[in-house]
Formats: sequence, C-alpha cells, structure tokens
Amino acid sequence: MSIIYIIGLVLSVLAVLDICKKPISVGAKVISSVVVLLLSWIGLAIYFLYAKNHLTEWFK
Repeated sequence: MSIIYIIGLVLSVLAVLDICKKPISVGAKVISSVVVLLLSWIGLAIYFLYAKNHLTEWFK
C-alpha cells in the first residue's frame, strides 16, 4: 500500500469520527460524512481547513 493511501484513509476516519461528535442531527452527520468521503482529498482539505469550525452553525 502506498503511504499516501494510508494517510488519506486515516484522515478520512478522523474526519468522520469528528463529524460524529458534533452536536448536529443524524441527517446532517450523514450528509457531511458522505460529502467528505466522496470528495476525497478535496473534501478532507475543505473539512479540516474550513468546515470543521463552521459545521454546527451550518446545520442549526
């Protein structure tokens, strides 16, 4: 396995676990997780650089 693949896999798991800890509805958690996973590296970058701090206010 490539080291880049492993890094992407670990970051994806961390992002989904972080989304599951947020105080938002189950539907919002599913939508956010699917978007992050479908967009791969771009989704991870957007989540960790911007959306992580704004997710709860988006899904109020």
